[in-house]
Amino acid sequence: MAITETFYDVIRRQGMSRRSFMKFCSLTAASLGLGPMFAPRIAHAMDTKPRIPVLWLHGLECTCCSESFIRSAHPLVKDVVLSMISLDYDDTLMAAAGHQAEAILEETRQKYKGQYLVAVEGNPPLNEDGMFCIQGGRPFVEKLKEVCSDAMAIISWGSCASWGCVQAAKPNPTKATPVHKVIFDKPIIKVPGCPPIAEVMTGVVSYIVTFGQLPELDRMGRPKMFYSQRVHDKCYRRPHFDAGQFAEAFDDEGSRKGFCLYKVGCRGPTTYNACSTTRWNDGVSFPIASGHGCIGCSEDAFWDNGPFYERLANLHQIGVEATADDVGLVASGVIAAGIAAHAGLSALDRARQRAAAPAETSK
Repeated sequence: MAITETFYDVIRRQGMSRRSFMKFCSLTAASLGLGPMFAPRIAHAMDTKPRIPVLWLHGLECTCCSESFIRSAHPLVKDVVLSMISLDYDDTLMAAAGHQAEAILEETRQKYKGQYLVAVEGNPPLNEDGMFCIQGGRPFVEKLKEVCSDAMAIISWGSCASWGCVQAAKPNPTKATPVHKVIFDKPIIKVPGCPPIAEVMTGVVSYIVTFGQLPELDRMGRPKMFYSQRVHDKCYRRPHFDAGQFAEAFDDEGSRKGFCLYKVGCRGPTTYNACSTTRWNDGVSFPIASGHGCIGCSEDAFWDNGPFYERLANLHQIGVEATADDVGLVASGVIAAGIAAHAGLSALDRARQRAAAPAETSK
């Protein structure tokens, strides 16, 4: 691999002290859900490993993933994160344009063949031979296939690249298609969301830089460290859900009391994301905390799963449509049934013992 600066070389040139660097490594370990013992390992990796070249492509999208990424606040501030990788091509952020930009893209491909990451924001449309998205005078789908052919791995930023999102919503006249249905021979990390949380995006990059490998993925290709739990599982309104306390309409009494938003369409029980733990805007809030139910933007085909403000089909489990008293009655019933069963078995056992006693005596 060509000689490239390490992450530490870059931030030292920018004036960051070693103390601040180590603090950053500790915060990075925490954001990845790792223990404090991993901070020295992260520091060693960033001090010795060359920055990974990244080619960031844009298909059909609204650039909200880029907007989220550059606003990463804690612990991965944008200036530090962009120093972790060598962002060699991003036609939205780079100063170069036209033939000059495309020349940089080709140069990086050749120089770091098999050693660069491709970050894809948006998706390729396949209808009309890809003519609904043209870049550099040719269909984006051609550019995507060409650049990915020599990549180490691909990161699908956001629901557009991961699932298709609004562009692929019915009737999908452009035949917008997620990346994994076009690229088949490369490992793909899906980081869905519309957009994804900034710290989730930078956390994925941090993991790859630190450990030199892709994070563990679930069966749908998402990093387990951020997509292994439902928004519902860690939601601060969960106790109200379990107690059967729901807002029946926006701005009703239940809504003002912070009751669960399930009945007004919240998709938290079926959406896998880190919103309720990592949150947004430097960990300040997330949609449910602001009074708006989750719309499931990180799930496949979420745009077609609406209307957003209609409740999900009934989830048949204790607490969903029950009050705390109902849950208590169910628990009491189970206990009572257990006591009755135990009493019945005990009586049967005593009867058997009495029946066997005369026979033993006669012997």
